[in-house]
Amino acid sequence: MELWDVYDINRKKTGKTHLRSVPLPEGSYHLVVHAIIENERGEVLISKRHPTKPYGNLWECNGGSVLAGETSLQGILREIKEEIGMDLNPDNGKIIHQETRDCSHYDLWYFQQNANIHDLALQAEEVSDAKWVNQKEYDVMVTNQEIVPSIDHYFRLVFKK
Repeated sequence: MELWDVYDINRKKTGKTHLRSVPLPEGSYHLVVHAIIENERGEVLISKRHPTKPYGNLWECNGGSVLAGETSLQGILREIKEEIGMDLNPDNGKIIHQETRDCSHYDLWYFQQNANIHDLALQAEEVSDAKWVNQKEYDVMVTNQEIVPSIDHYFRLVFKK
C-alpha cells in the first residue's frame, strides 16, 4: 500500500495522505521526482522501461513518486536505489527544474556521479536495461522514437550546458 502526501497547487502539503491506487481529487497533487545522472565523460545514464509498463521498452531517466513523509531528496535517493541499485551521493544533487502537470508536481534532480554499468542492480519489474549515452547517441534515440516523449526536455536541460 503506497501512500503519498497530498499537496496544493502551490506545492504546500495539505496534511492529508492519499492511496496511490485511487485517483487524486481535482485540485490535489502529489510529488514526482526524476534524476539525470551525468558521469565525468558528459554521458547521461538512461534506463529502459520494462515492456509491460506504460511506454514499455522506451528509454528514460529514473524516478517515481515521493512517499508520504519523504522529502524530494529522500524520494529520489530511494527511487534510484530501488530501480537501478545505485547509491547517489546527496551532496552531488540539486534540483534543476520544477513543473506541474496533470495532478503532479515534478522535481528534476541532477547528479554528477560515475558508476560502472555492470555494477547496477536493475529492478526486474521496472527496468530491463541501462546504459550511458552521450548527446549524439541520445539525439539518434530521440529521432528513432526510443525515448519517453514527456521527459525529453529534461535531458535537453543537461545537454545544452
